[in-house]
Amino acid sequence: MASALLSLDRIGKTYGGAGNPIVALAAATFDIEAGEMVAIMGPSGSGKSTLLNIVGCLDRPSSGSFRLAGTNVAELADHDVSSMRGRKIGFVFQTFNLIPTLSVLENVALPFRYRGEAEAAATDQSMTAIRRVGLAHRSRHRPAELSGGEMQRVAIARAMAGGPDVVLADEPTGNLDSTNSHGVLDLFDEINRGGTTVIVITHSEEIARRCRRLIELRDGRVVADRRGA
Repeated sequence: MASALLSLDRIGKTYGGAGNPIVALAAATFDIEAGEMVAIMGPSGSGKSTLLNIVGCLDRPSSGSFRLAGTNVAELADHDVSSMRGRKIGFVFQTFNLIPTLSVLENVALPFRYRGEAEAAATDQSMTAIRRVGLAHRSRHRPAELSGGEMQRVAIARAMAGGPDVVLADEPTGNLDSTNSHGVLDLFDEINRGGTTVIVITHSEEIARRCRRLIELRDGRVVADRRGA
């Protein structure tokens, strides 16, 4: 049997000194297979953001093993972790994280520039992603000229442009009204149907229902892991 796309084995993360440690994660263990759509829920302080940072290769655990596509991330040098993150993971944040001085096209193409890819190929792939989210007519606009829903679509296009294995979304509808929230969730459904693994950090019961698996955290521990029909 092929290994899971993401595999966490007794992941722990502790902050602070030995005299007053803060346990953000404790022995988190689960696998996520390629093509899954997973919601991770829990109250504030439950460890969701810490888990996102580890799964997104933005931080390293204090203990345990995390494998991405079969590779033990702990064994990689920092520059190799950055390279893997750039190739395999796309991020979507609640606050969009768009650069205000850049156009839609330039924002979506930014990860390609960081990787040193040819401008023509970066532009072509970026425009494909922008068309996919229905914003080709906005490609020359800057973020200030867009609605909140449009800015989140740009963020999704940026996450998808390089063809990642995993899209990690952190409260992606937190700043949107219900209409734009539904549109963003429809995009995640479409992305997932195309074969990309989608992991959503959320407080929203609606998002959890749209996903086909729910992992719940409390006090840094996985307390439930349920799959839907």
